[in-house]
Amino acid sequence: MKYLITGGAGFIGSHLVEKLLNSGHKVTVIDNLSTGRLNNLKKIKNYKKINFVKADISKIGKWTDYFKNIDCVYHLAALADIVPSINFPEKYFKSNVEGSLNVMQACRKFNIKKLIYSASSSCYGIPKNYPTKENEFISTLYPYALTKYLGENICLHWGKLFGIKIISLRLFNVYGTRSRTSGTYGAMFGVFLAQKIANKPYTIVGNGEQTRDFTYVYDVVDAFIAASKSKYSHKIYNVGSGKTISVNKIVKLLGGKNKINIPKRPGEPDCTYADINKIKKELKWKPKINIEKGVKFLLKDLDYWKEAPIWTVRKIEKATQDWFKYLKND
Repeated sequence: MKYLITGGAGFIGSHLVEKLLNSGHKVTVIDNLSTGRLNNLKKIKNYKKINFVKADISKIGKWTDYFKNIDCVYHLAALADIVPSINFPEKYFKSNVEGSLNVMQACRKFNIKKLIYSASSSCYGIPKNYPTKENEFISTLYPYALTKYLGENICLHWGKLFGIKIISLRLFNVYGTRSRTSGTYGAMFGVFLAQKIANKPYTIVGNGEQTRDFTYVYDVVDAFIAASKSKYSHKIYNVGSGKTISVNKIVKLLGGKNKINIPKRPGEPDCTYADINKIKKELKWKPKINIEKGVKFLLKDLDYWKEAPIWTVRKIEKATQDWFKYLKND
């Protein structure tokens, strides 16, 4: 089959590209490389078989022509992380909302039959119920969460109106090799692994007893493929491990001894914990990689994070000033 992946040079996207290529499919990648990396694709054995298009989906251009004769679109292109979304909300709106609109217009133009959207569990905000189901109250507390949720709604609405099968996957705390190493303060594993390599203390938010539903990237890729093969349409599914693990346990698994506790942050839940019964029942998908195995995978590929920024308490305080300023009332 012929697949097109927006954001295919990114963390999750590059793993999805690799799995599809290894299964004998043809893959077109559209990525502006603002956060994605060509090196993510060059590590793939069948790299030369990728049809790579450097383009920004937030701007209409010739990139839409590559949607012609595509069997299924995976829409993963987006700006991520909380801090920069607070600092630059307009950039997030253009990328995550206008970009999604442009993708759906391209799907409509070239009569695409199916699109799988990469949504975010951040749309739940601080949930009242755990494990959290797909019908939980939506509470978008910062621009990243809002723009990803708006993108989800655009895809579902355009799909229903114009006859495109849509499945949206709300991802919980995805981790694994090739995750972001940019200068943006964001994903916990990227912060911790750079600190480990530099023999610096881990900066633990609060007391470290907060828990997260850490989901390994291989399992997430399998969920995308299961969604694209399914008969269902206009469905929303949580994608998580179905378990919730404390940050302190992660530090222990990483082999950390030195740590510094930094102030708890407003707008962050004490727990993320996906109810995955719906996706298990309807898509026959379930996670295979537990946290112990996933962390071992990370530790085998430590060199990847050598270029990642090393975050100190002072640097974190500076980077998160607006976080505390604007989310303090939540």
